[in-house]
Amino acid sequence: MADQVSMSAKLKCSMGEAPSDLVVLPKNKVFGDGPIAANIMDHIPMVNIMPFGMCKSLANPMVAAATAANYGSLTKMPCTPVTPGPWTPGSPTVLLGGAPTLNNTSVCTCNWAGVIKITSPATTKIKVP
Repeated sequence: MADQVSMSAKLKCSMGEAPSDLVVLPKNKVFGDGPIAANIMDHIPMVNIMPFGMCKSLANPMVAAATAANYGSLTKMPCTPVTPGPWTPGSPTVLLGGAPTLNNTSVCTCNWAGVIKITSPATTKIKVP
């Protein structure tokens, strides 16, 4: 069984250079082992998912432009996450606020080719299928 994910969970993007924290707004009014629990819809950039330092993905237009201006040498630029879809797969048998609860095996994809994973769920006592 997977761990329930809550506010302040640690995140890592495959194209970012720094970790980030998950921000969960109290709209669902459900707490998991202390912090506010998350569901798969907690994927909004700059609300739930904060930047990951510098981005190294050439799919990111800012990185591509800076790299081209630097004669093809990879030039990293500040991360601006773009996550159009929810976390997948979540725990579909446990609903939280009308959506599957977020577990630590879920991933979220960024338009700039990054895969965002949960490295620490911020909750260790609550297990979800």
